Amino acid sequence: MTTPTRKGTDTAPATSSRADIDAFLTKVKSLGPAVTAGKRGRLVFALDATMSRQPTWDTAQSLTADMFREAAQIGGLDIQLVYFRGMAECRASAFVANGERLAELMSRIACQGGHTQIAKVLSHTRNEHKAQPVQALVYIGDAMEEAVDDLAAAAGELGLLGVPVFMFQEGRDPVAENAFREIARLSRGAYGRFDTGAAHQLAELLRAVAAYAAGGMKALAALSNRQPGGAQRLLAQLSG
Repeated sequence: MTTPTRKGTDTAPATSSRADIDAFLTKVKSLGPAVTAGKRGRLVFALDATMSRQPTWDTAQSLTADMFREAAQIGGLDIQLVYFRGMAECRASAFVANGERLAELMSRIACQGGHTQIAKVLSHTRNEHKAQPVQALVYIGDAMEEAVDDLAAAAGELGLLGVPVFMFQEGRDPVAENAFREIARLSRGAYGRFDTGAAHQLAELLRAVAAYAAGGMKALAALSNRQPGGAQRLLAQLSG
């Protein structure tokens, strides 16, 4: 078993990385169809709610409406909020169909000190998928304090089930980055990084996954056409 790494060990500067976001969007576009035509997608939206996450929790709360608006243009999306905090608390909401309801749920939750519980999030998503298909799992966090081999096994199982995990990292903690990249790889998902206070970066990533979960590759292509930028330029280079 690996030794848990505590938060607060990240000393590298959290500088913006447009290349990371472009690479993430490119990876998402390579995935296959997410949902059957005419059906709503289901997305598990998981966040680390330990004390260091409060600023990003508030940002994510304000961006949930953007996710639903993006998905509504395609066919709709039901989202379930999952969060953990403290030493053993990990909770999940019902699936909701609008951004206002999700934001309301998030507004009731205060971040508390504790350790990461990513394994519980992965296990919960597996169980939800077995009950009714889930198109994707989004996870937002800044640390990893668990046995990475256990997380890798759980991520691999989700990959076999066809549930990609999109791991969004705030900051540049190297232990978290290595684990998040491995979870994304084994689940056939993608990894992206954003900086503290960079709401526009997180918004771009969340809209991309919402589009994928609701409509697959065609929806992502349409999103890229509507919002040209770094991702579109990179795609042009790759196809050139």
